[in-house]
Amino acid sequence: MKAYKFLKDNMESGSGNEPAWKVGEERTFAGTIKLCESGYHSSPSFYDALQYARGNIACIVEVSKPVEKQGDKQVSKTLKIVTAYNAEKVLRNWACDCAERALKKAKVTDEKSWNAIKVARLYNAGEATVNELAAARSAAEDARAAWAAAWAAEAAARAAWAAAEDARAAWAAAEDARAAWAAAWAAEAAEIKWQKRHLDKLMEELFVEVLNEQ
Repeated sequence: MKAYKFLKDNMESGSGNEPAWKVGEERTFAGTIKLCESGYHSSPSFYDALQYARGNIACIVEVSKPVEKQGDKQVSKTLKIVTAYNAEKVLRNWACDCAERALKKAKVTDEKSWNAIKVARLYNAGEATVNELAAARSAAEDARAAWAAAWAAEAAARAAWAAAEDARAAWAAAEDARAAWAAAWAAEAAEIKWQKRHLDKLMEELFVEVLNEQ
């Protein structure tokens, strides 16, 4: 069955001490399979997989029937890397899109918050340096007390940090002013659904390009 996971940038798994994976490689776990402990883990979507990411390498995988499942993850005896691609830029763009959406909804006008997103986008396009990105991040983080960002963006912010650390500047604007977003749990769930759909769309576009190139 088809599933998704992220690998470290050197193609190693996020945990364990196995050698780096190769595209097209299939492995079978010889020991006892136990969720969160042993076996080959994957997720039903890239959004779910992002919660456990330790790197930017997004993978479409084929797995044997899961031995155990738990919401956003599952563990199988066999896993094959069907295709893989460094999705750092896609993840950063997604982080910026979500943070920008949150700032608009919360009607945040703080220039440092918006500039953090702008510089992150410029960096993604090769038009800003690492130092400029760091400076924008620092300025945004120093201004946290003044921000009125959405509660709904927090879950995506935590996920994006794991796989796209340099996008933190874009997310700093959306993290600390929960009280300003008075939406109920239903609104938060709706926002997370949007974030998931948006990430799925961006990743689908990425892999269409990758498969076409192959």
